Amino acid sequence: MNFQSLVTILVLLGVFVDAQNDQSGFISIDCGIAKGSTYTDQVTGINYISDAEFRDTGEIHSIMPAYNSLDIYKHATTLTSFPQNTRNCYTLKPTQGKGNRYLIRTSFMYGNYDLKGQLPEFDVYLGPDYWDTMKFNSSSQPKTMEIIHVSSTDYIHLCLVNIGRGTPFISAIELRLVAGDMYKETDFGSLYLYARANFGTTLGTVRYNDDKYDRVWSPINLFDSTFLYTREQVSVGLSNVFDPPSEVMSSAATPRNPNDPFKIEWDPFNTNDKFFIYMHFAEVELLKRNQTREFNIYLNGNLSYGPFSPIYLNTASIYSTAPETIAPRYTLTINKTKNSTLPPIINALELYVLKQLTQRQTDHHDVVAIGSIKSYYRITRNWQGDPCAPQEFVWDGVRCSYNDTEMSRITFLNLSTSGIKGKIDHGFSYLTMIETLDLSNNNLTGTVPDFLSGMKFLKVLNLRGNNFIGPIPEELLAKSNNGSLSISFDGQSTDEEASSCVMNRCKNKKDKKFIVPVIATVASLFVILAAITTIWIINKQKAHGSIRQSNLHTNKSKTSSDGLEIKRQKFTYSEVQSITDNFKVVIGKGGFGEVYHGYIGDVQVAVKMLSASFQQGDKEFQAEANLLMSVHHKNLTTLVGYCNEGNHKGIIYDYIANGNLENHIFDTSLSVLNWEKRLRIACDVACGLEYLHHGCTPPIVHRDVKCTNILLNEKFHAKLADFGLSRAFPTEGATHISTLVAGTPGYLDPEYQSSYRLTEKSDVYSFGVVLLVIITGRPAIARYDNDNKHISRWVNLKLSDGNVKSLVDPRLQGEFDINSAGKAVELAMTCVDDMPNRRPTMKEVVMGLSDCLVTLQDAKTEILTGIVSLTLENAT
Repeated sequence: MNFQSLVTILVLLGVFVDAQNDQSGFISIDCGIAKGSTYTDQVTGINYISDAEFRDTGEIHSIMPAYNSLDIYKHATTLTSFPQNTRNCYTLKPTQGKGNRYLIRTSFMYGNYDLKGQLPEFDVYLGPDYWDTMKFNSSSQPKTMEIIHVSSTDYIHLCLVNIGRGTPFISAIELRLVAGDMYKETDFGSLYLYARANFGTTLGTVRYNDDKYDRVWSPINLFDSTFLYTREQVSVGLSNVFDPPSEVMSSAATPRNPNDPFKIEWDPFNTNDKFFIYMHFAEVELLKRNQTREFNIYLNGNLSYGPFSPIYLNTASIYSTAPETIAPRYTLTINKTKNSTLPPIINALELYVLKQLTQRQTDHHDVVAIGSIKSYYRITRNWQGDPCAPQEFVWDGVRCSYNDTEMSRITFLNLSTSGIKGKIDHGFSYLTMIETLDLSNNNLTGTVPDFLSGMKFLKVLNLRGNNFIGPIPEELLAKSNNGSLSISFDGQSTDEEASSCVMNRCKNKKDKKFIVPVIATVASLFVILAAITTIWIINKQKAHGSIRQSNLHTNKSKTSSDGLEIKRQKFTYSEVQSITDNFKVVIGKGGFGEVYHGYIGDVQVAVKMLSASFQQGDKEFQAEANLLMSVHHKNLTTLVGYCNEGNHKGIIYDYIANGNLENHIFDTSLSVLNWEKRLRIACDVACGLEYLHHGCTPPIVHRDVKCTNILLNEKFHAKLADFGLSRAFPTEGATHISTLVAGTPGYLDPEYQSSYRLTEKSDVYSFGVVLLVIITGRPAIARYDNDNKHISRWVNLKLSDGNVKSLVDPRLQGEFDINSAGKAVELAMTCVDDMPNRRPTMKEVVMGLSDCLVTLQDAKTEILTGIVSLTLENAT
């Protein structure tokens, strides 16, 4: 037992320091009051402010009036709850900054604010570290958590994490700067308050401004004890660093029977808790000449300190200088010595549990930089708390490097399709370790800045799909030419058939071209080439007489009698017969009718003819044709033309050579799709859906996303097909459409099926099923153990064993990257969550699949590097 006695003996004059009304080291936040509101608590004199400026999310509430009593502080009557997101955080920035010791206290008062009468449980994190789980015993009693903590950064994140047992909420956050020489035992770790007791009184809680550090001292009345009290001021002296207030030290407890020991017992929260003990003593009785008060202090039967005699009206503190030995139960015993004529006393006690907060935070410069980027572009993603830690809560679109001896660093940032606009913020330059930066498909303007070339670790830069002007800086191009940087930008020469989803390069609009000087000679050459091309096309059309040239035109403004706007080629029924060689080759069938192979000139097409027996056919024909006329994306099937002649209705698409995805997943006669192809197919489909949801006005819900509606071209790039059930949101800002259920069993969103409320998240669910099928090679619904099981249930059962490898299609024979597979499974299971608001958006899905591809590429690079190294080693 290591105890140190700080006994203050002032021979002539006691030094007393008044608690001053100085709140410069305080942050006092009342959660749930209106933005901009402030007030001074009438009981404590503490100045409180609203929490609105410290958080990005949350809903404000008040407790029910029945729970609003005089016994609770004003800040306990309101609260902020967080029904959305798994993690929600507050960011505190004390003016004194890092390296200082702070008392941090959080308060929670349920008060049946949500009218559910169900006490929630949730986790509380301090920075990236788990602090504790908040549990309640009563709706009417507030609970607090308090810790003394040395901050290693200029900011402190306080986060609430939903663990599936109710909605997290918080009533108040209080931060207090404590003196630099107080509680130096934080050198071992943070000190989590177990109890702070004020003995010998029933007058209520003592806190600010009696205690200038606003420690909360609770009255404790022990069994078989009696009270001692003085009206005199009790001094802390010059050498007592803990500074317990006189209001606490002026009372003490002593055994009712003078010959009995004074005993205090407590049980730890957890079996491995390590305690620090702080005992505060002051004599409050003026002893007579023949009186002596002397005692020994024992912990679990072992002498810890003594003999000791407290000094009249002067505070002495005896405390642990190292963590006490772990025990299943603790007993603190104070026994009077043989020389003592008076029983032992104790005035106050503090018990703290050592809390090791070991997670390394993100480098301060990276946090400031990405915070600047978030603020500049007003990014609305769930970017809260530490960007990199803990790893399960890494910010969306962010990847980091982790080192046991250093802070985390941001190495990857994907802001593709995020709706950001303006110039490229200089804050990116402060992400000095970043290797991949994807800014594609946004509304960025201005010139591409030179500072990007100074980011020495940058390896991948994607600038496609923006509105930049001027040339790319020469230094960036030079890095691209020497192979140290892979840069993608509009106007560069690319393979048009390249995958649309490498590093999340999904495009939902046509590439904008950089404005470059064009001299007259080049312009003249362009005109000549255009004329030659036009003549060649006309001759080509004449060479194929199967279709009358007079009908090969586009009527951009004409509208047919049935309301179908004509924006593509219109064909007569006889022309369709000619295109399909009288419907000779059937390449597909469905409830709508059959799909035929055909040619328009040398170009292969697919012709979907509507069956006369298909009752909803005309309506769905109109819907699909109208939709395809208004959208264009490389991951959606392209409308070539249509036929609408009497009972003969058909839609003509570009021909997709490799058929639908389901054939390649389940047909063993076909070659097995490798892991990378599967991920790229999923990413292509996600990009198409993301365009429908976020790139179209109004947004469009496909409503029948399934494997048979995903077509693969000759290079296995995917296109989403069959828009007969698709619906556009009729009014701007609408959150759902009430409609009869339509779709395919197994892929159908159960929430939509039960509520008839169609939302974008219905497509997300269907896509999640598609992704699970792609990963596992199993159908959406299959029979297992004499029961029809949905694929998500089967995956859940497998995941309970923690073996992701067993989920992946066995036809791959283990040829896949386990890390990217794990991420893909996690993403898919999030998509098929029963609660729509917990499902990601298609933007987030695209980013998640992009991350899977990057993980796969990193793994391949690592393997290749190992092979090269081995080859070189063997060569030498």
